[in-house]
Amino acid sequence: MSNLFDTHDLSGLPLPNRVVMAPMTRVRAAAGGLATPSMATYYAQRASAGLLVSEGVQPSLQGQSNPGTPGLHTDEQVAAWRPVTDAVHTAGGRIFAQLMHGGRVSHADTTGLQPVGPSAVPATGQVFTPTGLADAPLPRALETHEVPGEAASYAAAATRAVDAGFDGVELHGANGYLITQFLSTDANLRTDRYGGSVANRVRFAVEAVTGVVDAVGPARTGIRLSPGSGIWGAGETDVRETYLALLAELAPLDLAYVHLEATTDEDVLVELRRAWPGTMIVNPVHPGGPKQADREAADHWLGLGADLVSFGRAFISNPDLVERLRDHLPLAPDDQATWYTGGDRGYIDYPTHAESA
Repeated sequence: MSNLFDTHDLSGLPLPNRVVMAPMTRVRAAAGGLATPSMATYYAQRASAGLLVSEGVQPSLQGQSNPGTPGLHTDEQVAAWRPVTDAVHTAGGRIFAQLMHGGRVSHADTTGLQPVGPSAVPATGQVFTPTGLADAPLPRALETHEVPGEAASYAAAATRAVDAGFDGVELHGANGYLITQFLSTDANLRTDRYGGSVANRVRFAVEAVTGVVDAVGPARTGIRLSPGSGIWGAGETDVRETYLALLAELAPLDLAYVHLEATTDEDVLVELRRAWPGTMIVNPVHPGGPKQADREAADHWLGLGADLVSFGRAFISNPDLVERLRDHLPLAPDDQATWYTGGDRGYIDYPTHAESA
């Protein structure tokens, strides 16, 4: 069994430990989807992680889900990200950009565009808009000839991410966003080559990942998945079959990693781990489970074959999380009221354990 503080070779990128900071939306971007100096501070503070994965970054205006999130589809956005990646590298860290196309989980008040999805089926629940929460709108079903263009948006953003100094990218194929919508038997009611059978429903994900690999190389490419999560109503009736098929299609691409959320039965997750020949990151928090992953959860998944373990919420209030886990120090609680409020409060003002002692 690996130790959480062992080194790991991530497709040629040396990681000093096996702790990954999971992507978390923090809605601190400036107008135009620009990264800010505070974002540089935020990520640099957490650079002791083996790998940082950024918040979800929209690959296009059409792909933007929430207001206040950053993009990677304009030259100005690329330039704004460079001080962030420079700050992380100066602090000794490594960072991948998570590319997140919201698909139907968006709103015209945010983007000026009608959201798109595999089918004209709205997400369940409410979405964020500049004026507050609103019911998820009816998306426009993509025409068959349009689907490859949405898949290609990830590759275009990946190229910009590398230009901005990121060490690689992670496609957001989890939590009910566009890739998940195509995988879903509830959100995807298509009858063309992108819908119906498992082989057809995994096609969009495979095309998106293949495009990114062609653009920036397999060593710079990962994907995050949340089997069976059903978030935003993107449920799957055949979880095991769908994700085994997807991993079988992705395996020949020799990706840097698959980032798996523990959102289905453990035996299925272990089977997926065994089916994947490369690096597997596991995010151990299950909806309804512990609010923060901890050392015990990490060790459990390392024992089940995970190579790396990602922590989300625990990193919000513990910029020195690696050191706290290593030294068995208590974890500081976070203030949920400041998750999405903007500004520096609840963002870059959490002290390290040494600072608060």
